[in-house]
Amino acid sequence: MTPALAKPTTDDVWRWLEDVPDPEIPVVSVVDLGIIRNVEWRDDTLIVTVTPTYSGCPATAVIAMEVEEAIRRRGVDAVRIETQISPAWTTDWITDAAKEKLKAYGIAPPKGASCAGMLTAPAEIECPRCGSTDTSEISRFGSTPCKASWRCNACLEPFDYFKSF
Repeated sequence: MTPALAKPTTDDVWRWLEDVPDPEIPVVSVVDLGIIRNVEWRDDTLIVTVTPTYSGCPATAVIAMEVEEAIRRRGVDAVRIETQISPAWTTDWITDAAKEKLKAYGIAPPKGASCAGMLTAPAEIECPRCGSTDTSEISRFGSTPCKASWRCNACLEPFDYFKSF
């Protein structure tokens, strides 16, 4: 930490992290997604705890790097990123504001949350473009492992659905 700067509060750090976008869905931040689990000072080291959306998420290393860089840019040199995989991340941790951002971006937000959400499609998904629930799943696998490909039968537009889990 730069000596001329006062030690930032954990609330300051949480605000900084609200500006760190998810690398796969840049319209939402790592805080919006609920993957930042904790921010704390241990002696003179700032510890940020991150839970990836799933243990094999290819963006985990990039997220850790971007979180650390965002903190270092503000003058904190002693920072450590810790990964916590238990309890496992769930779409319940996505903020309501993030769900609205996903929808505005053209991604249907998760509907409900359960382990079964990764295995079975929900009965009714709303099209993020026109709002119709006359939609159908094209593929259980989308552009990222967290998403499935859907199509609106009303406006005929394809869209991603962020799977619940």
